[in-house]
Amino acid sequence: MKKLRVGVVGVGHIGSNHARIYAELPHAEFVAVFDIDPGRAAEIAATYKTKAVESLNEFAEMVDAASVATPTNAHFSVARDLLARGKHLLIEKPITEITADARELAQRAAEKRLVLQVGHVERFNPVLSALEQRLTHPRFIEAHRLSPYPNRSTEIGVVLDLMIHDLEIILHLVNSTVETIDAVGVPVLSRGEDIANARLRFASGCIANITSSRISPERMRKIRVFQEDAYLSLDYQGQSGEIYRRVDGQITREPVPIEKEEPLRQQLASFVDCALTGGEPKVSGSHAAAALELAVEITKRIATT
Repeated sequence: MKKLRVGVVGVGHIGSNHARIYAELPHAEFVAVFDIDPGRAAEIAATYKTKAVESLNEFAEMVDAASVATPTNAHFSVARDLLARGKHLLIEKPITEITADARELAQRAAEKRLVLQVGHVERFNPVLSALEQRLTHPRFIEAHRLSPYPNRSTEIGVVLDLMIHDLEIILHLVNSTVETIDAVGVPVLSRGEDIANARLRFASGCIANITSSRISPERMRKIRVFQEDAYLSLDYQGQSGEIYRRVDGQITREPVPIEKEEPLRQQLASFVDCALTGGEPKVSGSHAAAALELAVEITKRIATT
């Protein structure tokens, strides 16, 4: 298989990890980085033996595909320009700030038959694969995503920063229309909400309760799924889980076998493969736009409570 020429736009905390992995992937040729901070771009380029370029135009001339890991408010303009130049894209989540912009990017990519993948990295966590293999008809889902204050991505609230991961996963798992939304949240250290809770009721009858916080002293990324035949408790962070079943009137508990992997590496490897083969990404622009629309609606509900 030929190599794909890849680069990264925006090499802050997240983008630098994209750079690290692209430099190691066997089917990727890591050719360029671009950042509005030339010093940061030069530092990352030196670390991973690639080239720091001075403009997005120069960047586009060198790559076949790119990760867009800029702040969210720049996603749309950068992605629109690169799609116009015929580049496959992986855009970090949330795909854009505005839902109409997300839909426009998805449409542009489809018209040009370009891969547009969005960085909902938990979809590549082996914990989720274990859940999908055992999923039947979810009745109740509970998700917790807690972290200390990040000092980054604070231009958006915790719903768009953290909760959106769980919203995208739950939309994928339930595969049903959201009928009602109840949401609360409060700002603590940021202008937007730093802790939030949303309760969703789906047309299928499933109920999801999602809590996200970026002012927690501990880190937690867990999902619990209750269905007719079992209860699954899974830890994204520890990549571990347990399944509880009723057998002969007794509740049994057994560990879920999970082969640990780095989700970001799996995500970028999948993106490279899709770009080389024309495959459909796990999280397309349309999937990400649906998660964004739900996250924006939750944010609006919080603002009016």
